[in-house]
Amino acid sequence: MTNPTHMNSVTAAIRDRALSIGFDAIGFAKAKLHNSTRNYLFDFIAKGFHGDMGWLSEQKEKRSDPNKLWPDAKTVIVIGLNYGPSDNPLEWLSHSERGAISVYAQGTDYHNVLKKKLRLLARYVAENFQSEVKLFVDTAPVMEKPLAQMAGIGWQGKHTNLVSKVLGSWLFIGEIFTTLDLAVGKQENDHCGTCNRCINVCPTNAFPAPYQLDSRRCISYLTIEHKGHIPRELRPLIGNRIFGCDDCLAVCPWNKFATKTTDSNLIAQNELRWPFLAELVRFNDLDFRKYFSGTTIKRLGRNRFIRNVLIAMGNSKKREFIPLIKEQLEDKSPLVRAMAIWALAQLLELKKFNEIRKRHFGAEQDLIVKAEWSFPTQ
Repeated sequence: MTNPTHMNSVTAAIRDRALSIGFDAIGFAKAKLHNSTRNYLFDFIAKGFHGDMGWLSEQKEKRSDPNKLWPDAKTVIVIGLNYGPSDNPLEWLSHSERGAISVYAQGTDYHNVLKKKLRLLARYVAENFQSEVKLFVDTAPVMEKPLAQMAGIGWQGKHTNLVSKVLGSWLFIGEIFTTLDLAVGKQENDHCGTCNRCINVCPTNAFPAPYQLDSRRCISYLTIEHKGHIPRELRPLIGNRIFGCDDCLAVCPWNKFATKTTDSNLIAQNELRWPFLAELVRFNDLDFRKYFSGTTIKRLGRNRFIRNVLIAMGNSKKREFIPLIKEQLEDKSPLVRAMAIWALAQLLELKKFNEIRKRHFGAEQDLIVKAEWSFPTQ
């Protein structure tokens, strides 16, 4: 029989080690999710809210039950790492000559930062308490936010993201599954109350109801996960956001308790803090990979990134971008050519647009790109 006093001392030791490694929060939960969490996931997928993130639906059974991911797991150690920004990320949305990059992506790739610390903690647990361990950072079908709430770290707000009473909205999460049967924390309650700031601020109305997100309308999904052409009706609403969106996180009142990250790897790199669109749009693949080396943005790929940059240019109202956009009409990628056409249509009067159209339309072979040429004349 497990000795509760011993397990409490083990839990305390693991907590102390986690904080000494540099984590900002830690909690413990049983390796089992509530049926309501499973139902929420299945309903989310049934409604198609996951968009083209097929990995969500393909592994929904494992995602809904930690024991199906690893049958021997008894406890999940959930850790949190603060990535709080030094300023308000909404400030630069009015600077249309620059691109807005989500706070979490402005530093070193968080997967690498988190994994390095998690490995240290996992090794400590395995070696000192004769336990098997597995660690995860977006690397397996794990429902991280419900587990974090069960572990007492925070709660899923109305924007479906994790909120902490101590750290606000800026929190990376990672997990260590262990065969240890540890004392677990008290589940955190919901503290959103009547506040709807995150719902109301969303530019694309991606929340059909509180605690529900339709990813297909979410700017973070559209600019990062979505591989194809972004729907025409949503492009003007994206503004100058070229990688992710922080609006619903930034307006959360609980951020009054948030602090700037102290991890040097997560502090924003100067070149990623609202870079100039005019510099980014000319990136070829090598330029892109070099500029974003070591960041999570590199995972996006050059073509989708330039797609996003061109949408931002089209929304800028800056006619000085026109020559740079015209250069992209010859790009090899249909994604890039299509958004170059759309951006020109936003900045040019119809006569000028049609003059350019006559020079390019006949040579275009991609049907979706050809359709972009047709919209302004319909």
